[in-house]
Amino acid sequence: MTQSNTTTNQKYKDRLFNFIFGSDENRKWTLSLYNAVNGSDYDDPMLIEFNTLKDVLFMGMKNDTSFLISDIMSVYEHQSTFNPNMPLRMLQYVGDLYAGYIEKNKYNKYGKKLINLPTPKLVTFYNGLLDKCDETMLNLSDSFSEESREKSDIEVKVRMINVNYGKNKLLMDKCQPLKEYAWLINEIKLYQKDEYTISAAAEKAIDSMPDEFEIKKFLIIHKQEVQGMLDTEYNEAEAMELFKEEGRIEGREEGREEGREIEADVINDLNNKLLVAGRVEDLKKATNDREYQKQLIRELVDPEYNG
Repeated sequence: MTQSNTTTNQKYKDRLFNFIFGSDENRKWTLSLYNAVNGSDYDDPMLIEFNTLKDVLFMGMKNDTSFLISDIMSVYEHQSTFNPNMPLRMLQYVGDLYAGYIEKNKYNKYGKKLINLPTPKLVTFYNGLLDKCDETMLNLSDSFSEESREKSDIEVKVRMINVNYGKNKLLMDKCQPLKEYAWLINEIKLYQKDEYTISAAAEKAIDSMPDEFEIKKFLIIHKQEVQGMLDTEYNEAEAMELFKEEGRIEGREEGREEGREIEADVINDLNNKLLVAGRVEDLKKATNDREYQKQLIRELVDPEYNG
């Protein structure tokens, strides 16, 4: 792993989607996206009150954008790989967001007065390689056993919107920045097929953007940051694919001479630490090299590990 890759991965922890739609600088684009998703017609970007969780990390990256408009709390997530567990993750995010909301407003959740909470609207924007419908509803209850599913006292619904270029035409037409973002990602994928690196593909795609695109000027000004974010994001996605190939991380046997399994929590802890540090190349090597994996576990997780 080169020093430049390490620097890039440590510096750029946000996702490009959030960089475009989740910042004060681009409130008008956030509002345009909100209106398109909800069929509303708000016209004042200052109505948006961001309350994004700053310290929530998944695979080493801040992974959500959330904000309030009136009595609606929107929690937006971008996914480049399909994740059916989004309702579970969203449940955890919303719990933390409500805790912050209650603390900020000095509410007493143990008191006799009913607390009025903002209504959550949970959306994940998907642009992975799987052929998904324009919209899919993901339900927490799908994780429950079929025998007890109807008895559950909890349900969480997450609306998954396919934002691959060419999908959701009506939605894209209502939010020009989203349409331009989808175009950009599609161009990057096409350049990658021609064996460009992700950084070079991003640069080519940004430079080839039509001048009338709203987001072009912003992307040019922040081109280095955009390249760093995409490099980090694509490395994270590649690492996740490695996990899938390994199957569920439950521990694994390393041959008769090893005679024991690596505990799942140890592997998870190691993988997360490597990803947070941007050490994706080390993660890849550890996937296929047991001795190197043990060395990293001793370095980062347990100095006395002898597995």
